[in-house]
Amino acid sequence: MTIKRPRGTNDFLPGETVRWQDLENKLHRLCRQYGFEEIRTPIFEETELFARGVGNTSDIVQKEMYVFQDMGGRSLALRPEGTASVARAYLENKMQALNQPVKLYYLGPMFRSERPQAGRYHQFHQFGLEIFGSNSYLADAEVICFAWDFYTSLGLNELDLHLNSVGCPKCRPLYRQSLQEFLAPQKEQLCTTCRERFERNPLRILDCKSPICRELSVGAPVMLDQVCPECEEHFRKVRNTIDEAGIPYILDDRLVRGLDYYTKTAFEIQIKGIGAQSAVCGGGRYDGLIEEFGGPAIPGVGFALGLERIFLALESQGIGFEKEPQLDIFIATMGEAACGKAFTLAQELRQKNLSVQQDLLGKSLKSQLKSADKQGARFVIIIGEDELQSGLYQVRDMAESFQELVPDEDLLSFFCDKLGK
Repeated sequence: MTIKRPRGTNDFLPGETVRWQDLENKLHRLCRQYGFEEIRTPIFEETELFARGVGNTSDIVQKEMYVFQDMGGRSLALRPEGTASVARAYLENKMQALNQPVKLYYLGPMFRSERPQAGRYHQFHQFGLEIFGSNSYLADAEVICFAWDFYTSLGLNELDLHLNSVGCPKCRPLYRQSLQEFLAPQKEQLCTTCRERFERNPLRILDCKSPICRELSVGAPVMLDQVCPECEEHFRKVRNTIDEAGIPYILDDRLVRGLDYYTKTAFEIQIKGIGAQSAVCGGGRYDGLIEEFGGPAIPGVGFALGLERIFLALESQGIGFEKEPQLDIFIATMGEAACGKAFTLAQELRQKNLSVQQDLLGKSLKSQLKSADKQGARFVIIIGEDELQSGLYQVRDMAESFQELVPDEDLLSFFCDKLGK
């Protein structure tokens, strides 16, 4: 029986990984511009980290985590998201002693056992930003601007920024109570999941995609009408700053996000044309997360995006990546002696930061030239018995369809000059 990759996972072949590298490089460059530094955390953590950080009432913890026991009987989980791990690393490594705020970013695979669908997989790749140590509205605005800058730099259109405030521990309990009172007479008509949410986290009912639940929640109390003065002022300043940055947004009183740790600002960027799951980025403020892990009261704000969904959005709008030449030089050979010379020459050229390939299959010269063309080689060096005896090598410019003889001793300087290396 042929062994196949697990359902909900992907193989990314060389032609695709070039696109991934291009996208990742754009993210790395933008992080440098905004002053974020990379952090790398384990792919698995203690299960309790996500139960306490993401929240026991979240779908992630209840239904979607890959949980297992190690040889010592500890309960571990493959990370389903990045923020809890970064918060744990911040606290464990005493980063609160560093100059604040600490601005971090991560990029890597995450795992959720949810039904695979367009842009959602059991193993997916996530990028995220975190700012720890600042309760300023400017930190909220900065991560929102970063996300907007990134998506617009890709040339994507029909982007919608959705903003809301989910309150804080002072004002959210009152809103929670008013929402429960509104929904109580219709509780039994809610979907099974929302009936479970009614006691634990009724705000999530507003985010339910079930048509029945959405209809039953029409006219429900609005969080923005009940936030405390502090949350109201914070959200007003966030909106004003986003206005000044020239970014359009939609006030969305149903936006609550799927993770329990959010406070105050919540936001999503949505895009049309990629299926039912239109959100391509989401985040907000989480001022109590570090305390949840036993640390001091350190505010935080950030967001995450899934890379697979970016490619889906780009494809839906017909946006491709500029394909850079993958190969500087192909060395075509004729005869055993030429193969040895080509190998030595290839090593010398690679030391000059040039990409070089030579034939490894003993193909005919005609087949080697076809192979060079398929690989997008900028130049081809042809080495045979005559070239070895004369010390003059045929160099073919594949872009200009021009060929010239170059002396052996001039080859390195010739290519460094032509290719700007």
